Amino acid sequence: MIERTYLDAASAEPMHPAAREMLLSAVDSGWADPVRLHHEGRTARLLLDNARAVLADAVGVRPDELYLTTSGTAAIQTGLAALQAARRRIGTVVVHTAVEHSAVLHSAGSAGVEVVVDIRGRVDQEAFREAVRRPGVAVAAVQSANHEVGTRQPIAAIAQDCGDVPLFVDASASVGHEVVPGAWSVLAASAHKWGGPAGVGLLAVRKGTRIAPAWPLDEREDGLSPGFPNVPNALAAAAALQARLAEAEDLDKQHRAWIDEVRRRVAADIADVEVVGDAEDRLPHILTFSCLYVDGEALVTALDAKGFAVSSGSACTSSTLKPSHVLAAMGVLTHGNVRVSLSRETTYGDVDRFCQVLPGIVRRIRAEVGM
Repeated sequence: MIERTYLDAASAEPMHPAAREMLLSAVDSGWADPVRLHHEGRTARLLLDNARAVLADAVGVRPDELYLTTSGTAAIQTGLAALQAARRRIGTVVVHTAVEHSAVLHSAGSAGVEVVVDIRGRVDQEAFREAVRRPGVAVAAVQSANHEVGTRQPIAAIAQDCGDVPLFVDASASVGHEVVPGAWSVLAASAHKWGGPAGVGLLAVRKGTRIAPAWPLDEREDGLSPGFPNVPNALAAAAALQARLAEAEDLDKQHRAWIDEVRRRVAADIADVEVVGDAEDRLPHILTFSCLYVDGEALVTALDAKGFAVSSGSACTSSTLKPSHVLAAMGVLTHGNVRVSLSRETTYGDVDRFCQVLPGIVRRIRAEVGM
């Protein structure tokens, strides 16, 4: 049987043992409705409050500034809509970088104003400053770091440039790995990115930031995420994030060294390859490279057959049948690309084996198409 090696942690991190242990115990105690006044409801409320306190502390806000949603995408959509609605008298424009997650781009829609990035994926800060200071801007949206190439954005500096315009930060790629700096107004994150269960998103709204939910208020999360809360999943998400942050320094140091090695070996062992993203100012666990004359789907499929789970932003692996908008905005190859992202379970042996197997696969695929 082929040994499986999971190298797609940027899509979803394997569930942390702390989350699994908490989830199994919480399903027996946190199943009741936490807004009810009976014993079971009060127990669920206590557990939910504890989870919220841990999660809030991890992202640097107070518990009453943190809302739980059903996903990171829901947090993005809810947060942007609530900010826009609250600033309707000022305008509706959402200024965002060209490399934001598709959830941000879709939420901004026709009201979005896109700011270019350089070849490393970093936003043109001067252009962003100019765009955000024009009349009619409701929200500025900048990711903390890119989910495809790992490049960090200058959040602290951009927060200063925004002035009175609230800054929305999609921190899904960063939370669990590092602290998101700067005086951002609203932050979104997703639990399955740090080893928590799927179905838990975070929406942090700092005091003084005006929001107006886009639907009628109810007693759930002040209307920002209506519906029955999943208390066991919230507890598991909190346990995973707390445990992941305790490991972060050692894991990130290890991952940075391994990704640096993959970067060197890919560039040295494969002809006509482009390694993208900032080599230094980046998340430690993500690397993307593109191989000329190679179909992305064929490369991902061939690697999967050898036991490696990786992702690709190529058109053929996208449900929209479009190339990666991130790579296109950077001006680099959009086809034949592979994203490698390491989890807490990744070993050096996994990384070394990947580097040994990859060149032969690329040569074979190129030979099949006559290159």
